[in-house]
Amino acid sequence: MGEKTVLSRRTALRAGAALAAGALLADGLLGGCATSAAADGRTVVRIWSWLTGMDSYIAAFNAAQRHVHVELSVISSGLKGGYAQEVNAIKANNAPDIMHAEYQALPQLLLSGGFREITADLADLGPGYTPAAWRAVRPDGRTWAVPMDVAPMVFYYRKDLFDAHGIPVPVTWQDFRAAAEAVRAADPTARITTFPLNDGSFFAGMCWQAGDPWWRIDHDAWAVDISGPGTVRTAEQWQRFITDDLVATDPTGDQGWIASIHNGRLWGLLGASWNVGTFAKSVPNDTGRWAVATMPTWDGRPANGMQGGSAFAISKQSRVAEAALTFLRWLSTDPAVVRVGSAFTAPFPAFDASRAVARDVYASKFFLGPPVYQVLDEAARRVPDWTWGPTALGSFSVVADTFSDVRSGHTTMPDAVRAVQARAVADMRGRGLSVVEGGAR
Repeated sequence: MGEKTVLSRRTALRAGAALAAGALLADGLLGGCATSAAADGRTVVRIWSWLTGMDSYIAAFNAAQRHVHVELSVISSGLKGGYAQEVNAIKANNAPDIMHAEYQALPQLLLSGGFREITADLADLGPGYTPAAWRAVRPDGRTWAVPMDVAPMVFYYRKDLFDAHGIPVPVTWQDFRAAAEAVRAADPTARITTFPLNDGSFFAGMCWQAGDPWWRIDHDAWAVDISGPGTVRTAEQWQRFITDDLVATDPTGDQGWIASIHNGRLWGLLGASWNVGTFAKSVPNDTGRWAVATMPTWDGRPANGMQGGSAFAISKQSRVAEAALTFLRWLSTDPAVVRVGSAFTAPFPAFDASRAVARDVYASKFFLGPPVYQVLDEAARRVPDWTWGPTALGSFSVVADTFSDVRSGHTTMPDAVRAVQARAVADMRGRGLSVVEGGAR
């Protein structure tokens, strides 16, 4: 590699065509974004997305519009090829008008230089978004995407079983360990939850709560602190849980997990807001058994991490940016979107006023205890500052790879975290990014 590039705060997220997602390979490109008009004269806006229900949202928008017509191309989810298609389309000058960009992927995608800055266009809406979502689309202080939803992590638990065995809902992680021991004592085949060793984004969400961001922009460099005190503390805790056989380590969401949830072998799940819909679809017969609480805290300090969340960026190549923004403002803030989405999911919008609508239209009786949206709202308020780095997606994969040896005992989670730190620093420096190690302030 040539001379190391020193990046300013404003260019740190865009510099270098050597995109950190360069390892992604695309099988082909979808249609480009040449200006066109629908048969009725409306301006056509093309969007690529994998969001569940996007076709329904677009149908509702098109039915109510006289000037803009949106056309959807469904692509694979980001890590399964969607980001590769977007990046290669940008490079080929063949990008759609709107591209799907999850919060954790945005800084990495920005290195392509293919997104349009929309700071001025969205300034009036900024105060209306949950701070965690608004910060996520402004990694360098400028706005690069329109937030769709927000995904704070919470604790889903079998209230019927906790109550039957007199187990208090854990408020701190110390309480959580006591509850985990009580669950195993009540049923030796059951565990309080699973820690999915194959999911780097889950671990990142858990570390987010600890309050030590993995990346920061420090003047002209990226500060990388994946092995900081908060992350190591989190890794040490979960290593003890695994070593002491207090939690399972299986993936979440697959058929084995669904069976364990339904059969009472898992009494809880640490998951994101979108898991509200997962429960209702995966184990509908469990209605009236589960409740939701905010995550246990470190030392009583309220905090919740996030796992996921989608935003949408406008291509710099788009010739219909104004029409694209019209659709995205509607998608992000219009109450009609929540009402459409409630037919197939449990929306948790990033726009606060829309979340009030979501709370009103949520009609499921699946959960016991406090109202679901009341708990999720509190969790969203507790999300601390966090900046995703330009190699976040790659780091998720490294976490999953290194954690794969934890189950066999060939490594520990704290040692794996230190390996992830070293890989991240080497990767970023190898791409010409200026890096300092540790949590610079």
